[in-house]
Parts: sequence; structure tokens; C-alpha cells
Amino acid sequence: MVGSLISIVQAADETAGTSIPVWTGFAPGETSHDVGVAQPPRAGEEPPIIRLINVRKPTIDVFLAKKPNGTAVVVLPGGGFMKVVPDKEGCEAAPWLNAHGISVFVVRYRTNEVTPKDEPAWRRPLQDGQRAIRLLRANSDQWHINKDQVGVLGFSAGGQVASILHTAGGVAAYDALDDVDKESCRPDFSLLIYPWNVYDAKTQQLLPQIQLNAKSPPAFIVHTHDDRSSSMGSVLIYAGLKQHNVQAELHIYGNGGHGYGMRPVAGSDIGTWPARASEWLVRQNLAR
Repeated sequence: MVGSLISIVQAADETAGTSIPVWTGFAPGETSHDVGVAQPPRAGEEPPIIRLINVRKPTIDVFLAKKPNGTAVVVLPGGGFMKVVPDKEGCEAAPWLNAHGISVFVVRYRTNEVTPKDEPAWRRPLQDGQRAIRLLRANSDQWHINKDQVGVLGFSAGGQVASILHTAGGVAAYDALDDVDKESCRPDFSLLIYPWNVYDAKTQQLLPQIQLNAKSPPAFIVHTHDDRSSSMGSVLIYAGLKQHNVQAELHIYGNGGHGYGMRPVAGSDIGTWPARASEWLVRQNLAR
């Protein structure tokens, strides 16, 4: 099985946007190879935003840096799990990171139309994200990646998945299938951008799946004070990392709402967050 997937990976060239499958056959628990369909554009939305639904076969959009420095980032877009937004909260981050020598891999993870009620909405996207990290490491020579410089960038719902992935300690949410799964699925660092619903207002705690400890990777975290998905989640993630002496940086902007991705928001400074993230990545020796 792994041979066919490696062949597909090796067919990827330097062309931005090359797409490869996450899994060799059906993804765990799936019986379809549907890659999803785009919802109709919303009136007055400029530029338009892609929203994919019915994704049963996850794929990765590959954006290789022209002058790679060995760092790679798996991007987990937002969309509330009912959809995936692979542009505004996905590939639009590629030019920024590529300019710093970082190759980018945007995961069009599975949406939750068929997810059983007793299965968390984040579980299948988590499986897809972990598999993507392993796939990068399994093909590190092909993509000029250092295996110890593989991180994750999560927006919104993707930020929820990334927060869980960040603290999973490399424990996979699926059974190993092939040689790719011999690689670690633990990210070496994370960029958590307005992680969605990671805070339980009733318990005033993080989701129980987010278990920070001294072995958690470094993280850069962004939120806004006026985000309806409370910034308390980001604050508690930062506090947990600080408590365990893990390198972390937190930025809470006064306004800007939710769902901005890489785009500026009128009347807010939130559009400056990529510059702050660039500085952090340089200090971590992950970017130039």
C-alpha cells in the first residue's frame, strides 16, 4: 500500500497547489472516495471563499518553498467541521510561509456529515492531520524537509484539531496501516489561530482532550477579545504551556472577531498577526 502512495507523492513537482491523497485507500471509517463539493458562492463576498462539504476522501494541497529551509507546516483550515475552507484559512498562508523558506501542506480534511453522534466532530479531522504529518516525514527527502521541523497551523475548527494534536503526545487516533505510520505524528511546533470552542464555559476549563504537559511542543497563539469563540481557550493553552516551562507566545487583539484568516479587518490590527508569527518562527530557528 505504501508504495503506491509514495509514487503519488514523488510525482508532485515544484508547482504550487499539487494535490495528493492523505490515505492510500479509504480513510478510516469511510466507504467513499468523494473529495467534496464546493458550496455556491455567497452574495457580496469579495473575494469569494471556497467552502467544501461532503469530503470523504481527504487530500493535501502542496505548496513547496522555492528555497526550502527544511521547515514544513501542515495547515488545518476552519469551517466548523460541517465544511472546510481551503483558501481563506488554508492556501492563502502559503505565499507568506513560502517566502520564509517554509513548505506548506493544506489538508482538506473530512467533514462530519456521516459522523456518528457518539463520535467527536474533531476525530476524523485529527486522524487526517496526524496522517498528513506522518506523510511529510515519510517523504522528507523528496520535499526537502527536516523531520524535526514539522509543525501545524490551525485556523478556527482546524485550530481546535491542532490544539488536540498539539497535546496528544504523538499518540495516533487511528490504527497503523502501512510504513508511513511508523513515523511520528507529533508536531514539533504549532500555530494556533483563533482555535474554535476549545473552552468549556460551564467547567471554565479546556476541552478534556487538550492535556498540556512539559513535553508539549512550543506554540504561537492568536485570538481576539471580541471573538464569540472565547479567547479564554487560547489564554488557558498559553497558561498551561507557561506552567510547564514550554516556550509559547500569546497575542490577544482587542477586536477583529473570528474567521479572518490571513486577511485584514477594517478598524482592527488583527492583520498584523502574520508579522508577529514570522518573528516568532525566526526566533525558533524555523524561518529565515
